[in-house]
Amino acid sequence: MKKAALLMILPMLLAAGACTSRIGADQYDTNAVGEVNRALKGTVVSVRQISIASDSSAGTLIGGAAGGVAGSMIGGSDTAHILGAIGGAVVGGIAGNAAQEGLSSQSGYEYVIQLDNGSMVTVSQGNDVLLSPGQKCMVLYGKRARVVPYYGN
Repeated sequence: MKKAALLMILPMLLAAGACTSRIGADQYDTNAVGEVNRALKGTVVSVRQISIASDSSAGTLIGGAAGGVAGSMIGGSDTAHILGAIGGAVVGGIAGNAAQEGLSSQSGYEYVIQLDNGSMVTVSQGNDVLLSPGQKCMVLYGKRARVVPYYGN
């Protein structure tokens, strides 16, 4: 029974990691298809690599719940069950948080762009599209902004 409870933790943490957002310029959610976005032409001024971390607490919650279940199976008295559940929830929450961070962290780029209208903007996105300083680009924006190369005049 204890092994079964402990074996529940890993799939739950993997499921939490699967909830990670895809953040690349070439990745669209199904509900974004067909939406109208605005586009502005510009030139990339600078690029820097960034680390993108999840702000989700799913790993902590799932780990805490699984740890609480597993911990409640310790000992024989009611007090031991309660203390085991509390300790398991704390340890599971810490482990779940660490797993969520490890599974969901991604690398990306922050672009500083001089728009043709004179304004400057920054856009952070995943690393599937890499632009270089001086390169012409389009800033697409609506619900979400992204930067893509511009091959026009």
